[in-house]
Amino acid sequence: METQYYRVYSHALGRDMEIKRYGHAGRPVLFIPCQDGRFFDFENYKMTDVWAPWIEGGQCMVFAIDTIDKETWSNKGGDPAWRIRRYEDWLRFITDELAPMIRAIANEKNGWTGYPGIIPFGCSLGATHAANLFFRWPDIFDGCLALSGIYTASYGFDGYWDEAVYRNSPVDYMANLPWDHPYIAKYNTKRAVICVGQGPWEIPETTFRLGDICRGKGITGVRVEAWGYDCKHDWDWWYRQVPTYLPWMLG
Repeated sequence: METQYYRVYSHALGRDMEIKRYGHAGRPVLFIPCQDGRFFDFENYKMTDVWAPWIEGGQCMVFAIDTIDKETWSNKGGDPAWRIRRYEDWLRFITDELAPMIRAIANEKNGWTGYPGIIPFGCSLGATHAANLFFRWPDIFDGCLALSGIYTASYGFDGYWDEAVYRNSPVDYMANLPWDHPYIAKYNTKRAVICVGQGPWEIPETTFRLGDICRGKGITGVRVEAWGYDCKHDWDWWYRQVPTYLPWMLG
C-alpha cells in the first residue's frame, strides 16, 4: 500500500497539522479519528486492513488527519464561545486549506482535471464531524460514511447555545432546512451512509432523528440505518460496517 506523510502549516489554526495518505489512486476519502484522536489512528486501530481491498485496488485513497477535540468538543472546562469558534477554525482548515490539497493530489494521481468530491469518514465523534462536513458543504464533500455518531452539538457544548453551536448541530440545522433549499438536490446526487448500532455504549437517538428529517425532506441520497441490539460502539462492529457500505458508496 502506497503511503505518504505530510506536515502542513494551517493559517486557519496557526500551527502545523499532520496528515497521512494511504493509496495511489481513486476517489479521495477523509478519515476523521474518534474523539481526541490522531491521524495515525487509522493505521494503529487496523482500519487500514479493512479498507485495504479498495485502497490497493485503486478505488480510493484515504487521507487521515488530526482532530483538535481536546481544545473544542472535549474541553468541557473551557469557555464554550471560544471552543466552538476554535472548532470553526478546524473546519476552515479542512474546507479552505486541506480540501484543495486533497483535490490536487487526487487529480495528479488519477490524471484527472476535474473537481473530485471528498468522502469524509469517521466513527463515534469522528462520525459527527464527518456528517457535519457533508451536510454543511455538499459542494466539497461527496457523501459521507458516519458510524456511531451523535448529531447534536449539545454533546460537546452542554447548555451553551449560540449561532456557531447551531451551525454545527446537524439535527437542528437540518430540521430547519427549507424544503426548496438547493442543498437537497445536491444531497440527492451523493451517496451517504449514517449508521448506528443499538447495543452497549451506542446512543442512537440523534441518528433516528436525522433519518426522520431526511425522509421528511425527500433526501434520498442519505441512507440512515440502525443495526441490532448486539451491535456495540466499538471497532469490531465498525470493521463490519465499512465493507457493508463501501462498495455501494464507491460504486
